[in-house]
Amino acid sequence: MDLRKLKTLIELVETSGIAELEIQEGEERVRITRTPTSAPPIAAPAQVVTVPAPAVAAAVAGPAAPPAAPAIADGHVVKSPMVGTFYRAATPGAKPFVEVGDTVTEGMALCIIEAMKLMNEIEADQAGTIKAILAENGQPVEFGQPLFVIA
Repeated sequence: MDLRKLKTLIELVETSGIAELEIQEGEERVRITRTPTSAPPIAAPAQVVTVPAPAVAAAVAGPAAPPAAPAIADGHVVKSPMVGTFYRAATPGAKPFVEVGDTVTEGMALCIIEAMKLMNEIEADQAGTIKAILAENGQPVEFGQPLFVIA
């Protein structure tokens, strides 16, 4: 199941107020449950996405004031094309793809984002010099989150 469809299903659960949604397409099965933040996520062999109740309440109440944006160095910002876990190197203990100050060419690998057990190489979409690395190794990233600044 692709990430766009999964995101649409999560939004459906958030806006409708239902507590649980389960969809099966062929052999793929997704169950989305909304639980209070104090309850631990449900572990199951199938893919499980938990949407905390306060997040749903915030979505229904409307947008809050945007948080102060961190200062980003001048240049082209490479953003995350997906939700997942950010890795600077191909394997643990390996040399990172890029460091601040490295010169990159268009199409050069910058990092890996793991999403649903798939490793996705994120490439530079323009040539230049890495001015800043804005994500921490091994940490989750959101769709559209700034990862690198290339000048």
